[in-house]
Amino acid sequence: MIGVLDPEGGCVEWTFPAEPGAVRIARRSVRDALLGWRLDGDLGDVAALLVSELVTNSLCHGSGPIGVRVARLDPAILRFEVSDTHPEPPRERAAGPEDEGGRGLQLVACSAQRWGTRRGRSGKTVWFELAQPG
Repeated sequence: MIGVLDPEGGCVEWTFPAEPGAVRIARRSVRDALLGWRLDGDLGDVAALLVSELVTNSLCHGSGPIGVRVARLDPAILRFEVSDTHPEPPRERAAGPEDEGGRGLQLVACSAQRWGTRRGRSGKTVWFELAQPG
């Protein structure tokens, strides 16, 4: 894991190898960053869950290293980004009641204020935004 925190404390990012342990480490890293900014509690629970869903999607459907970034856009909004080297954006699907998977993006869509995807030179990024408390 490689991590970078900017001097102003407004952004933190990590790169994880594409292996199952990345989900747990990404979840913990996001929680630790929010705790450092004194933004934990319910926000930390939701952020960690949604980041772990997107990292899991990258492991299952993406390729290459996985990037995770958290940025304080302004006093009210946090943006969370998960990137991998697979160029195709994920597709939201309707999972049936007996399906084991397929609910990650639904969970992101229902829990985040906004979310989306973008293509980059070396893959894609899935992002979501959450309101900061206060």
